Amino acid sequence: MGDEAGGGEEMKQNSNTTMSTDPNDYTIIKEGEAEILMHANNEVFYNKTQVNNRDLSIAVLRTFISKRKEEHEAMLSKKKKRVPKVSSGEASNGPVPQEITTQNGEKSNGKCEEHVEPSKEPGNVSEEPIRATDGKGRELKPPRVLEALAASGLRSIRYAREVEEIGQVVALDNDKASVEACRRNIKFNGSVTTAKVESHLTDARVFMLSHPKEFDVVDLDPYGSPSVFLDSAVQSVADGGILMCTATDMAVLCGGNGEVCYSKYGSYPLRGKYCHEMALRIVLACIESHANRYKRYIVPVLSVQMDFYVRIFVRIFTSASEMKNTPLKLSYVYQCVGCDSFHLQSLARTVSKNNSVRYLPGFGPVVPQECTDCGKKFNMGGPIWSAPIHDQEWVTSILENVQSLKERYPAYDRISAVLTTVSEELPDVPLFLSLHNLCGTLKCTSPSAVMFRSAVLNAGYRISGTHVNPLGLKSDAPMDVIWDIMRCWVKSHPVKAQPADQSGTVILANEPTLQANFARAVASLSKAQAKKVARFLPNPERHWGPKLRAGRTITSKHVSLLGPKALNGSNKDGEGSNGNQEGTGEEEPELKRQKTEDPTIPMSES
Repeated sequence: MGDEAGGGEEMKQNSNTTMSTDPNDYTIIKEGEAEILMHANNEVFYNKTQVNNRDLSIAVLRTFISKRKEEHEAMLSKKKKRVPKVSSGEASNGPVPQEITTQNGEKSNGKCEEHVEPSKEPGNVSEEPIRATDGKGRELKPPRVLEALAASGLRSIRYAREVEEIGQVVALDNDKASVEACRRNIKFNGSVTTAKVESHLTDARVFMLSHPKEFDVVDLDPYGSPSVFLDSAVQSVADGGILMCTATDMAVLCGGNGEVCYSKYGSYPLRGKYCHEMALRIVLACIESHANRYKRYIVPVLSVQMDFYVRIFVRIFTSASEMKNTPLKLSYVYQCVGCDSFHLQSLARTVSKNNSVRYLPGFGPVVPQECTDCGKKFNMGGPIWSAPIHDQEWVTSILENVQSLKERYPAYDRISAVLTTVSEELPDVPLFLSLHNLCGTLKCTSPSAVMFRSAVLNAGYRISGTHVNPLGLKSDAPMDVIWDIMRCWVKSHPVKAQPADQSGTVILANEPTLQANFARAVASLSKAQAKKVARFLPNPERHWGPKLRAGRTITSKHVSLLGPKALNGSNKDGEGSNGNQEGTGEEEPELKRQKTEDPTIPMSES
């Protein structure tokens, strides 16, 4: 199972070889406060690109520890107010265990912990024995962290060294070479890491299933899809704990292979401009589905799409009653094939009567057979998570933490830019529109984003950007209002005549019922835009993206990922393909021509 190109570290495909002991075969890689030894033959996966992912995870983990403390203190203060008076006869028998109400409404006596005790069924053996308490239950244990796919162990080592109040970190891998590398790196990073981090050679799924509700933090970062790990992961997270999940199979999640996406995630994707946000919502819906099977539910705190992957942070709680609300958080999406219009169909609705709530199927259909704007048909996708994907209070806290510890985040510029944009998103508006797509449908010149935002605001609706796409716009304005604004724009910026069957022609044939006002509105620029805070940064270098799986032979096929220099430097004699020369841009065409003749090229990955 290795850590992912979407994740940060992975394992070698062939686990039968033994790692070299020659110091000259290793290079030291430093990231944050951690240093790891990497073998020259790429025997254990390391992905430099994932520094953004690891930095963001550390920021969320610090915030989680802080929030966990606050919740614990609030629970203690609430408990003190509810403690019944003890009679003198009862007092003589010693201290009375204090009753604690958990987040799920369940009650327990004794030590107060964020999570419930692991079930005592056969096989559910805890790594750490439950300590007896004095009856006061005042202690809050340091959070236990499980990295299910550790590979080189870089992420686990950074957690142990950089997050001050972290407890035990368990790093798993089912590849012998990766576990050897992880243990070597743990020792290489000194006594603090050695005391906190332990590495195990095991199948992560089996380990998580045999340790239910034992870990406050579970980190999933596979090379590809996390779908096969989700069922065991949601069981391993303690009540109120956090699941961190990465998915890098973006081609599948964004509609490249809809049937594959359905088989892995139980949802059918659509290829709209919003496809990357839809990918986030598909993964969230899948995690919720797995959690519901065990009377659990998720609360997203942060969900981002960056670089070549999605990264999701959700808290997991147990409650049979709250679980009933899941259908209210899911929707199908109807996307017009002709224009940029899309509509959401909720799976369910509620009806309140006499202080009771009934759950009923959602009303539908929300769209006719043909689009009312352009007359074309609809594609249907989903179901997706249509509830908020961020907790704005958490986002603000994470951003403040990142800014206060700027020097401790190697990828500070990138993650602060992403968090800033996320903090300004409309939280209750699923998916987004593309202004350029709207104009492409009408074949007209584009108004500036400020003008379009102003027109929406002046019409009485809300609008914001999105962290997923610099040109994306989230708004609660219905599509007929959006098209009326565009019709008004075209009136003052005429377009050439188009064929009658074109979607744009049909849309412009109707007169606008709303007269758009393009006068600049006060809130047309976000606070970050007004202060000229960078929100979308370019890649730091060429060939920035997912790297090769561990153990893969570097061939001409991989020039687009690694660059010609990496290819030429992979020869056994250490020389480039042209003697001692370094690879240059001029060599790329020749390398590409060799692709079909290279017998060492492995079969493409699925």
